Amino acid sequence: MLCGVISVAFVLFISVYLIIAGVPAIQKIGILKFLFGPVWNNSNEQYGILAFILTSIYGTAGAVLLGVPIGIFTAVYLAKKAPPKIYKTVHIAVGVLAGIPSVVYGLIGMIIIVPAIQKAFNLSSGANLLSAILVLTVMILPYIINVSVTALKAVPPEYEEASLALGATKTETFFYVSLKAAKSGVVTSVMQGVGRAVGEAMAVIMVAGNVANMPGLLKSVRFLTTAIVSEMSYAPYGSLQRQALFSIGLVLFLFIMLINGFLYCFVRREKE
Repeated sequence: MLCGVISVAFVLFISVYLIIAGVPAIQKIGILKFLFGPVWNNSNEQYGILAFILTSIYGTAGAVLLGVPIGIFTAVYLAKKAPPKIYKTVHIAVGVLAGIPSVVYGLIGMIIIVPAIQKAFNLSSGANLLSAILVLTVMILPYIINVSVTALKAVPPEYEEASLALGATKTETFFYVSLKAAKSGVVTSVMQGVGRAVGEAMAVIMVAGNVANMPGLLKSVRFLTTAIVSEMSYAPYGSLQRQALFSIGLVLFLFIMLINGFLYCFVRREKE
């Protein structure tokens, strides 16, 4: 009981602190100018985060579009088809991927992905949104695979036996019966991957270019998280710039809360 109360207290404390620290800048700038302003310029005190919001949305969506099919196909194979030796090997590899620090992903992206994209598209710099999407795709795979495998293994065998008895093939059974029965768990894994992609900062800042541009696939961009990381260290204490960075944190926090709320409602509906 005590540990549960402490956990809830931490969440409430973070929420209250972000509101207290983030609201003043929004009041000074104006909520519409802050959320929909396309320019972030410290010298002119123009603090619009539309570019950061769109970049975070596009980057997360791109990682999900690439990562979800790979993760779900891998999970179905591991849970239903893979021989024990292959399952054990791949399961260990996925566990290692989950444990790699994000800065290592960023370093590998800088060394391999960024130069490859620069050469492939003949760009002056390969640090752009596409590089960030590829790195985020790899980073969310362990979450999608592990949770989806657990959900698929929990499907009662009677469902599959009944499907096979009615003449369906094993492949049809895996995708039309098992995967549908495990839908709530699979959706949970996807949402966890989305949360990881939205909240990632260190790896993204190393491969995205960290420039406050409107998003473009081959343009250097800045995410909500990287905007905070890149400027908080030198933003003067008490300045509008520092307050605006806390406001970005508040927007990011609310975004994550909305995702978690959607996940809770979906899972609850599936149980009912």
